[in-house]
Amino acid sequence: MWCIGALTEEYRHRMYALLELYARPMSPAEPVICIDEKSLQLIGQSRAPLPMDSRGPAKVDYEYVRHGTTNLFVAVEPKAGQRIVSVTERRGKVDFVAFIGDLLTNAYAKARRVHLVLDNLNTHFRKCFDDVLGRRAATKLLRRVHFHYTPKHASWLNMAEIEIGILSRQCLDRRVASRQLLQGEVAAWQLARNAQRRTIEWKLTRQDADQKLGQHYVAKLAC
Repeated sequence: MWCIGALTEEYRHRMYALLELYARPMSPAEPVICIDEKSLQLIGQSRAPLPMDSRGPAKVDYEYVRHGTTNLFVAVEPKAGQRIVSVTERRGKVDFVAFIGDLLTNAYAKARRVHLVLDNLNTHFRKCFDDVLGRRAATKLLRRVHFHYTPKHASWLNMAEIEIGILSRQCLDRRVASRQLLQGEVAAWQLARNAQRRTIEWKLTRQDADQKLGQHYVAKLAC
């Protein structure tokens, strides 16, 4: 069961808004894009692995060499079956603003309105765009954007987490020693998955959420 502090009006309002957004039919003019990030440790081999042969699987030494950390930004348009993954050295506000800017000016340049679904990480808010770009440039960049934030303690409502889970199982389940190698692996995964148009079918409805939450939490409503 989801662990939340309290079932407040704000929690319900944000949750319902996202569930209604997810229930809309796909529209190229108003794409819904879920965004999240993942930190990753770069790990190399301390000894050359023994390859798989007729006697058994490949063997890898339990010792490894750390090569620092890196970050992955993931944007997924669930109903279109498209995703964009960017490998960056850091995940600060400068990196995040650059990632969003690239999305808006390239992949979604023709969209009339862009719905971005995000959690409440401090780098995800409008102030960071003003800090990095200046208010005028930030206003120009975001003029087509509508931000949708998950409730606090409810990042499970962001479908980007589902995509990151799939990426982790299919592409990041082994040791990757360098950012350059990771970029190649991730780019190949993205290309293949987009070619297959792998969509995410969101099934949780407002009624489902009310029933599940009602079994474990008492609503804390404002007077």
